[in-house]
Amino acid sequence: MGRRGWLAVLFGLVIVAGLIVIRAADPYIVVVTREATFDAFQQLRPREAPPDLPIRIIDIDEASLAALGQWPWPRSRMAEFSARLTEMGAAAVVFDLLFSEPDRMSPRAMTGAGDDYDLQFADVLATGPTVLSLAQSRRAEPASLVPKSGLAVTGADPMQAMPDLGGVAEPIGILADAASGLGVASLDRMGAGVARRLPLLWRSGDAVLPTLSVEALRVALGVSTLLVMGDGAGTVEQVRIGDLAIPTGPSGDMWLYYRTLQPDIYVPARDLLGDGYADLQPLVSGHIVLVGASASGLFDIRTSALGEAVPGVSIHAQALEQMLTGTFLQRADWVGGVEMLVFAAAGLVIVFAVVVAGPLLGLGVSLVVAALLVAFSWWAFSVPRLLIDPSFALIGALLLYAFMAFFRFTVTDADRRRIRRAFAHYVEPRLLTRIEADARLLRLGGDIRDLSVMFCDVRNFSALSERTEPSALVALLNGLFGVLGTAIVERNGTIDKFMGDAVMAFWNAPVDVDRHAEQACLAALAMRNALDRFNADKREPIAIGIGIATGPALVGNMGFEQRFDYSCIGDTVNVASRIEGQCRAVGHDILVTAATAAAASALAVLPAGSVALKGMSDREDIAILVGDATIAGSRPFADLAAAHEKFLTDLAAGADTRQSLDECRRLALVVDNRLGRFYDACLTRPADFRPMTEVHGA
Repeated sequence: MGRRGWLAVLFGLVIVAGLIVIRAADPYIVVVTREATFDAFQQLRPREAPPDLPIRIIDIDEASLAALGQWPWPRSRMAEFSARLTEMGAAAVVFDLLFSEPDRMSPRAMTGAGDDYDLQFADVLATGPTVLSLAQSRRAEPASLVPKSGLAVTGADPMQAMPDLGGVAEPIGILADAASGLGVASLDRMGAGVARRLPLLWRSGDAVLPTLSVEALRVALGVSTLLVMGDGAGTVEQVRIGDLAIPTGPSGDMWLYYRTLQPDIYVPARDLLGDGYADLQPLVSGHIVLVGASASGLFDIRTSALGEAVPGVSIHAQALEQMLTGTFLQRADWVGGVEMLVFAAAGLVIVFAVVVAGPLLGLGVSLVVAALLVAFSWWAFSVPRLLIDPSFALIGALLLYAFMAFFRFTVTDADRRRIRRAFAHYVEPRLLTRIEADARLLRLGGDIRDLSVMFCDVRNFSALSERTEPSALVALLNGLFGVLGTAIVERNGTIDKFMGDAVMAFWNAPVDVDRHAEQACLAALAMRNALDRFNADKREPIAIGIGIATGPALVGNMGFEQRFDYSCIGDTVNVASRIEGQCRAVGHDILVTAATAAAASALAVLPAGSVALKGMSDREDIAILVGDATIAGSRPFADLAAAHEKFLTDLAAGADTRQSLDECRRLALVVDNRLGRFYDACLTRPADFRPMTEVHGA
């Protein structure tokens, strides 16, 4: 890799480091995305339905409210609930309902005399394995109740790692004292939103209160003490209820792993209070029975990780199923660190793939890396039930690739602009545009096209180079080629190459150029004018000769696969080169073939006879280019053209040409004083003006 490659690597490493810092900070958006990903995993593979477990829900549903009256029901009815469930042998009767105020429907509460429903309810609670609920309430006071369960701790005290219960709505004292257990019904720390984790233990002052499902299981198993296993860092590793071990997160949270509960787990509350309630005994005996509400008007509807709206009591039932079957999702502390290390490694792979192999292959590598991360995370979720987050790695890899591709394309685009600026001096800009749009133009091969080909050569270059320092000579040529090349390109020409002191260019390839012969001639006139300006401050003016030929030639990419040029070859190219070499003999700086002159008839051209070209069997008819269409349309040039025709006629006939030549010289001074040298040279080349039959001796 070159300097730019290492710069791109450094840029990529900075992006990777920045993303790792964001992941370590774990902002809200990262947390939400991660937990939504875990929700998606559960939706794709929910918890399998276990064999029939001893868990039932007595459901206060819409039908029960319609049959038994609106909520709240009197405590005498709740006493009947508890009595019948205890009678049928429930292992635990768990109320996911709040009884935080005295019963206002009790006769004693209304009249000051008669039955006290709270006392009736308390008496029934005391006769069975019953559990009452507490719930977080920001406007309430902290809990004043003493936990029913004992607590033993191994390892460092993890109490400070547990969530603080804070204000709480708790059952009235007479009911709390009578119940066998007290559990926190709140499903998450905020008490709202998607219930993804369930705190198993809550800190309340110096006491620890278990969650409702843990307390229900403790009462059902007849266990008096919960065992909390901490680690050396003062966090929770595990909660044990008798022989059941529940792995937790550092704060004692358990990840909820959902399934869609079947309807048979629910028993409508109205059925329990009906005359045939004894028929429910097989569904109640030996079961943990949760009493809760699914009626929407009682506002105990939550959203599960499956995206379903479910009653809160059913989430406690799901937690109990996990505890009884040992089906847990785990996300240990070290997982986050591993995720960052994996992302760092994946980021390095993507950075080097983009830098070394390019954006396209880098995209393929990025997709493979992303697929492997997702596949591994899915395997970890499906088999060992380990929660590994692929979302940050995926989004991070996408952002990293986008940044790297942007950097690569920015640098490449800068290189392309620099190359375009460089090549635009000698390659027709439309050629660059076509090559950028169609890479097939870079293939070897070509086709026959009608071209106008130009050769331009510096006169007396050898002598000039002997008198000039090499560095000054290079600067001189660069300046000269700059002005000459600009004149060519501005008139739609393609510069084929610079050859020492010569320039080769052509028109009508790779894109079509209308009136290409005329454009080539106009370019030659512009080069003449540019040279005059270039020579204005030179002690030793530079002279050039230009030859232009028009005809068919093979044009295309020539060379081999690793290095080739866009060029042209053929007789037309050879003729252009040869007639440029005749400029000195003819006495004019711009010579064109007869075909070029015919195609550029709107310009000022004069026939210059036929010349013998080296390597050519036939002589070539040529003309001199005098000026543009403005000169061609002028009266002085018309007079010169008429006199020139008479001169050529006299010369061809062998007549005395002194008078016609003098007339041409006189008129030439008005049109262009350069023409004097041409007419002087005509006397030295009479054979060039004879009829072809005489030249070949026919």
